[in-house]
Amino acid sequence: MLWRALGRRFPVLAIRDFRLLLADRLLAPAAVGFSMVGVSFAVLNSTGSSADLSYVLAAQIAPMLVFSLVGGVAADRFPPQRVIVAANLAIVAGEGTFGLLVLTSRPPLWAMIALEALTGTGSALFYPASQALLPRLVPGALLQEASSVSRLAMNSGLMTGAAAGGLLVAAAGPGWALTLCGIGMTGTVPLMLAIKGSRAPGRADSGPGMLTALREGWTEFRSHTWLWVIVVQFCLVMMAWCAAFQVLGPVVAKAHLGGPAAWGAITAADSLGLIAGGLVSLRFTPRRPMLFVVLTGAAVAVSPLSLALVLPLAVICLASFGLGVVVEMMMVQWTVAMARAIPPDKLARVSSYDALGSMMAMPAGALIAGPIATAIGVSAAQAAAAALIIVVSALSLIPRDVRTIRSDQLAPAPPAAPAPPAVLAPPAEPEPVLAAPG
Repeated sequence: MLWRALGRRFPVLAIRDFRLLLADRLLAPAAVGFSMVGVSFAVLNSTGSSADLSYVLAAQIAPMLVFSLVGGVAADRFPPQRVIVAANLAIVAGEGTFGLLVLTSRPPLWAMIALEALTGTGSALFYPASQALLPRLVPGALLQEASSVSRLAMNSGLMTGAAAGGLLVAAAGPGWALTLCGIGMTGTVPLMLAIKGSRAPGRADSGPGMLTALREGWTEFRSHTWLWVIVVQFCLVMMAWCAAFQVLGPVVAKAHLGGPAAWGAITAADSLGLIAGGLVSLRFTPRRPMLFVVLTGAAVAVSPLSLALVLPLAVICLASFGLGVVVEMMMVQWTVAMARAIPPDKLARVSSYDALGSMMAMPAGALIAGPIATAIGVSAAQAAAAALIIVVSALSLIPRDVRTIRSDQLAPAPPAAPAPPAVLAPPAEPEPVLAAPG
């Protein structure tokens, strides 16, 4: 009875493949939530060095510079769910092995770096395939609803995993959290393999070569001013956020806020805000979506600033919640805009350039966070990052397209799947972590 009521309220739930995707987007982020807390405190417990944490997190992000492009070409050539399976298995190997090492020994720094590089490779392959999969499973008229509902599931899983991960790390140590991450990601494989409706636009054996495919994607990417300007903005925003929040945040939590449980609470508050933002996004469509995206990028400065001021934990959690709301609203609009404005046969490749551009400076942010914090202090480094975010976002408003383009000016993509069957519906879319448009 409840399922039929939900089906009437959300017609996209009538699509079998979408329901499988929804289950995956609940389980996989829950597993990642355990990793978000586990990795940071595994490194801090092993070495006690924020610089070492910088190196490990940089190794996790660095593969994005190479493998996101490979993932984009693969997802435009093969069924995206198969690419996601390969990506998730890489995360299983990286985080699961890391967890077992922490449980049985004191892993050396080089091993932690290598395993997080393997995890990062999986994350790099995942994003473009994930962006390409959803529009191939649902009709265009249901794309915003599908994006909002799928991201609601994803953020619910992330919040649950982060909160439980923080408690587990505090009670039993980070090794168990990392091991559970590997187990959870293993459970996503049968869900992805059960999806049958997705199809690549062309045959794998007759498509263009790798370099030709990348050139085609690059040409499409740079033809949209609003797209490349915002990607450049988030390149610098995410670099500053990674340094000040992702690397230095656990340092502040350990020194001033209560340790891993506090960091898990901050992460969970952000995820709860993402859930609330997803609910709003079911009906919210700004008139000028790219202006909204840029202003949301400026709002990211709230994260490092609240930590720089060492505000009470409850206030930091409230700030994380509020930021999560607007970030999720922004991400839904970005996903829908990309799916509508980019041809379906190029969407994964364009998404890979989006991911590469948005994330390419994050390894630099992770690497410089520790040394800068040592030189000028953690709070000063976080305040400087907040200032950089605001300045870069203001400069991104200069191009006219960013300020004026409207939702109805984004050409809709053709439907990629049949309407939901009448028997199920009445007649009539993750690091890990704040996410940039990439």
